[in-house]
Amino acid sequence: MEPALKTHVSDGTATVTISNTGKRNAMTVQMWRDLPPLLERLAGDRAVRQLVLTGEGGTFCAGADIGSLRDASGESQGLAVAAEEALAAFPGPTLAAIRGYCVGGGCQLAAACDLRFAEEGALFGVTPAKLGVVYPSSATRRLVRLIGPASAKYLLFSGELIDCARALRTGLVDEVLPEGELGKRVADFAAVLAGRSLLTQTAAKELADGTWDVLPADAEERGAYWAAQARESGDTVEGAAAFLERRAPRFTWPAG
Repeated sequence: MEPALKTHVSDGTATVTISNTGKRNAMTVQMWRDLPPLLERLAGDRAVRQLVLTGEGGTFCAGADIGSLRDASGESQGLAVAAEEALAAFPGPTLAAIRGYCVGGGCQLAAACDLRFAEEGALFGVTPAKLGVVYPSSATRRLVRLIGPASAKYLLFSGELIDCARALRTGLVDEVLPEGELGKRVADFAAVLAGRSLLTQTAAKELADGTWDVLPADAEERGAYWAAQARESGDTVEGAAAFLERRAPRFTWPAG
């Protein structure tokens, strides 16, 4: 089968599956190119509350297709950065469901997700030192924010693979599941997210990911914006009423 990004939407969750099984789901140049418009389309779909990124079969993504890297004369890294940034900018919660290899560009994509769930036996690595490639600055900064400078340097300097235990310890993954339980856990967690306030989630993601330490005035402005959204939408009143009445809340943001 041709390499592709497969998409399925169900119960508020869009699942994007990296499919290139003959090469451990390595990302081709075309797949890098296809991801941003795919994410833009899903972000505009009112039926989509959150996104799950995973790989076909027993592998998440083994990185960039090295053959396509050579053929594209350096184009692929720019496309990979654009895909990574598009994934990080997705407005709703994003979850990576990881089995097997999560290496190179695959690890870059996983790090751009909000949360990462891994099955026991998964392996993680950032491998530019094996290829003489300078890792993109945006991806380097994101990796440092996620796992700290020492752990990021270990991966970047060595290109060595680490197991789930170390990935969990460093914060590269958030949960490790026994074999056979990853799919159910991610689906259950996505269902939890679907029942929570999208307003809260969207605001929290923007504020958590923002550069507010550099521009504190902007932080205050965005905080005020989201507080106004909460008042005007009525979601805060609805959430309190649902809690007191012991029922599921009926959040309405965004309206329309």
